[in-house]
Amino acid sequence: MAYPLELGLQDATSPIMEELMYFHDHTLMIVFLISSLVLYIISAMLTTKLMHTSTVDAQEIETVWTILPAVILILIALPSLRILYMMDEMNDPSLTMKTMGHQWYWSYEYSDFEDLSFDSYMIPTSDLNPGMFRLLEVDNRVILPTDITARILISSEDVLHSWAIPSLGIKTDAIPGRLNQATLMITRPGLYYGQCSEICGANHSFMPITIEAIPLNQFEKWSLSMI
Repeated sequence: MAYPLELGLQDATSPIMEELMYFHDHTLMIVFLISSLVLYIISAMLTTKLMHTSTVDAQEIETVWTILPAVILILIALPSLRILYMMDEMNDPSLTMKTMGHQWYWSYEYSDFEDLSFDSYMIPTSDLNPGMFRLLEVDNRVILPTDITARILISSEDVLHSWAIPSLGIKTDAIPGRLNQATLMITRPGLYYGQCSEICGANHSFMPITIEAIPLNQFEKWSLSMI
């Protein structure tokens, strides 16, 4: 959950989000070093009247500033490709859940269970209890077990939507007529909030997503009570 004046990313709650945060810090350090070097060179050129003519015309320095950016791009591209592969890899999921976007609410179906489906609407501000978050609470939360691999099938019945939970590192478009999938593993119990990240219409900001992660034994009891 984000907090006021937060400057960084939300705390990671899945292996994919942890990798994304490591990649973010890795890339940010490279950008910081490049920016510092460029700022130093610009400052040095503006504050001195001396000019080294042999350096200006040197072929060697042109070679360096051509090869060095290529090396930096490789250092950024290799971790990025690794994470993209991890996000797209789907290896024997233990649970499958189908998510459908509507104007303007979400519906969920647990494909591994018979007749386990429900709609999830945002709770109006006037009905919120103390401690609830405005525009983020829903009447039916998504219940998922921790420490297992879940496959999320995402689509839409009307317009473009996007199913996104920042702390879990997942953001997948819901497209009418197309079935997208994402992998998800939650490492610790808790409540995780997200919202539709696609401008889908007048009530776009009223499509929150709330995931409640619980241990597997409690999830089994919940699923039996819902059937």
